[in-house]
Amino acid sequence: MWLAEKTVWPYRFRQGRGALIVSMPHVGTFVPHSVGRDLSDCAALRSDTDWHLPKLYDFLADLDATVIAANYSRYVIDVNRPPDGANLYPGRDTPKLCPTDTFSREPLYLKGEPSANEIARRLALIWQPYHARIDREIARVREMHGKAVLWDAHSIVSVEPRLFEGRLTDFNLGTADGASCDPVLAGRLVSALKQHSRYTSVLNGRFKGGYITRRYGDPAAGVQAIQLEMVMANYMEEKAPFAFREDLAAPVRGILRELLQMAAAHPGPSTGSGARPLVR
Repeated sequence: MWLAEKTVWPYRFRQGRGALIVSMPHVGTFVPHSVGRDLSDCAALRSDTDWHLPKLYDFLADLDATVIAANYSRYVIDVNRPPDGANLYPGRDTPKLCPTDTFSREPLYLKGEPSANEIARRLALIWQPYHARIDREIARVREMHGKAVLWDAHSIVSVEPRLFEGRLTDFNLGTADGASCDPVLAGRLVSALKQHSRYTSVLNGRFKGGYITRRYGDPAAGVQAIQLEMVMANYMEEKAPFAFREDLAAPVRGILRELLQMAAAHPGPSTGSGARPLVR
């Protein structure tokens, strides 16, 4: 198995005792040699990485949150896509489960693309372990607290014509059009963001939540799932070498802490309310 070329687990993990679980599916940069040798030079930059999110969210230990952060580059496999490769935004041009080009439509592969067998291998070795960990942590947290809050953390360049027109809103909350999160909580998060007039924000705009948000969100069972897609320019340089900017990041970090504390404090389903038993 090519995973044995170098001992790299599919994700980094910190287990907390709070109700909050933070997933970072696009922060990984590792590409095994047997994949990298087939990639074009543009892949070396890993330009579509969600850069520096662990540093931006460096307060998560203070919140006793559980953190799951991908180690493998999304250029190997995107753990925020359905395993069958279905397009989450029908009618829009979006990257594949195993991308064959960058957001800027630069071809990733020198020739051809991953075979069905190769995609199945990446699913088994990277995608499935990532999702198995999310499943286990949701079950564990619900057993402890009667609820779980899954926060899927993302960032992206401010202008990417392939994915959206013009400049993207600074803070993009996604709850699968209300299916993955209690509308009361979503409303509170939106209201909190509106207090920070320096930044723009939207709920279920261009980004409504990827596979992780849609797969795990189950408000009736006490599982709130929220995706936040942020504009990189608010905390870093968007061009290589993608430098972190602490002067920009400091106020954003404060907003993130506020949002996550609010989400973690949201009550679970009431006893006798018809909520489902705490099993998955």
